[in-house]
Amino acid sequence: MVKVAVIEDDLPTSNQLKSWIEAAKPGIHIDQWFSRDDAEAAIARENYDLVVLDIELGRERHAGVAIINAINKQHATPVLVVSAMPATIYRSIMKALDAWDYLQKATFEEADFIETFLEILRSVKDRKQHLSQNAAYKEAAKTPVADQLSMDPLRQRTPIWRGQRINLPLTAQRILAALFARRGQVVSYEDLYEVVKSGRNRDNIRKHVSTIRDAFREIDADFECIENVPMRGFRWVDDDAGRH
Repeated sequence: MVKVAVIEDDLPTSNQLKSWIEAAKPGIHIDQWFSRDDAEAAIARENYDLVVLDIELGRERHAGVAIINAINKQHATPVLVVSAMPATIYRSIMKALDAWDYLQKATFEEADFIETFLEILRSVKDRKQHLSQNAAYKEAAKTPVADQLSMDPLRQRTPIWRGQRINLPLTAQRILAALFARRGQVVSYEDLYEVVKSGRNRDNIRKHVSTIRDAFREIDADFECIENVPMRGFRWVDDDAGRH
């Protein structure tokens, strides 16, 4: 069962977030915590799939920052920050702490919250599934990555991964080429906008990346070379660089 923690000191807000989550994902297990001490104790003993977190708890203006640091030390659980603090200031701070996303209270609708929440859950589920599979390509992974992937999106040739063709639309090929050309580095959403002709928004980029991952996994079930970097973009990581 998926386990989620809602850490919010205001009871009506906490209950509202809980009801939105339950409506979006029936049957989910939700724990509600209202103070830093209780939240940190729960994080120490529980392995949550996702944490929804307010920054200010009671009189502690930055309690959420301490909680995120505790999460990162223990489980690296994805965190969705929902706070009244101004996004213009705190989004960059949360980005530096590797929070998944930041929603400023009173500036988003229920649909925005649910869409972001479900996107995180999909990523969590996807990662769990593929980390649990047997390493069917261990020997191939020892091959230098440059010899594993061959592509030329400008000529619209089908990319080849470990000797097998990958069926991808041209836009997806261009995104793949951008990631592979800068492997090991974060390629921002803004940089990826430059290689798409339309739909220059984060949701569209995520859909293209999902298409790329699915295409690779049709021939390589353990493919995990494209890594999501919360609030920033994506990164190609070589197999021998170590997978999370």
